Amino acid sequence: MEITQHIHGFSPKGEAVVSYLMKNKSGAYVQLCNIGASIMSIGVPDCKGNLADVVPGYEDIMQYLNDPPHFGKTIGRFANRIAGGLFTLEGKEYRLAKNNGPNHLHGGPGAMAQQVWVSRIEDSDDAVSFTYASPHGEENYPGNMQVTATFHWSETNVLTLELRAITDLETIINLTGHTYFNLAGEGNGTIHNHILQLNATHYLPVDPTSIPLGDPAPVTGTPFDFILPKPIGKDIAVDDEQLHIGNGYDHCWCLPGRNGTLQQAAVLLDPDSRRMLTIHTTQPGIQVYTGNWLDGSGPGKNGKLYKNRQAVALECQNFPDSPNQPDYPSCVLRPGELYRQKIIYAFGVKN
Repeated sequence: MEITQHIHGFSPKGEAVVSYLMKNKSGAYVQLCNIGASIMSIGVPDCKGNLADVVPGYEDIMQYLNDPPHFGKTIGRFANRIAGGLFTLEGKEYRLAKNNGPNHLHGGPGAMAQQVWVSRIEDSDDAVSFTYASPHGEENYPGNMQVTATFHWSETNVLTLELRAITDLETIINLTGHTYFNLAGEGNGTIHNHILQLNATHYLPVDPTSIPLGDPAPVTGTPFDFILPKPIGKDIAVDDEQLHIGNGYDHCWCLPGRNGTLQQAAVLLDPDSRRMLTIHTTQPGIQVYTGNWLDGSGPGKNGKLYKNRQAVALECQNFPDSPNQPDYPSCVLRPGELYRQKIIYAFGVKN
């Protein structure tokens, strides 16, 4: 494994902005940067052996400092939405920024996804780690929290993201990787013909502000049934209230295992290039966001403008609004405990 490091300049706060290129013996690669512990590029082969970057992002690395779509970011302290920007912990109410209509999203406008992390190449020579110290009161979350995101890249084109965190006060946490994918190559058309399979018989319907209504609902007989593989675009335009709310898919599917054991979450296939992505995770849910609000603003790689549904984000995470939903898997982290989750992205080619 070859890992090269490049310093691109400095953030407005004077922090060095660094990228890392991890390349295996076949030439397949992953590029990371220390702004938000982000995945900038993933170059993997198609059925003819041709490499293409399957991850949208920015040509100018400094654009990751101001990145509304959260391209490739490590999201926290709490990924997804918290209703009304409010939660109660140990009898105390915490008020968070309302940065998504009436709700709190992705940890707030100044969350760790927008910060420069401390980074290093691991001694194993197949991994890069990023660490962020989130101070008590940042975005009004309690506790000093230290978060580490470690990315391993293998000779068989498997990218493993290990997420760890500790805190000195009881707090809430929900970390995820917010990478978008277009397996035809970034910026190369919509993902409507991508074939998606989800290991989930239930999903979380949402209210008009995208907050879960409560109990999981069966996917059977709805556009949310991906138990058997089907094109993402097959049902995305049907007359369904839930699809109208999100302008497409922007919902959490409930995975069958909730005890932190590794399980398959999703399989994504581009039928033309035959590139395939299989995702395993220890998280209880996967949020599927079909890029419904990508509007072509902010030039991407090679000057491309990413538009509606030209990529899909597959975000392994806890359930949205879990601080306010006692029946959901717990998102509380206490002093002395280690938060640890894993997401595995295995790239291949379907024969």
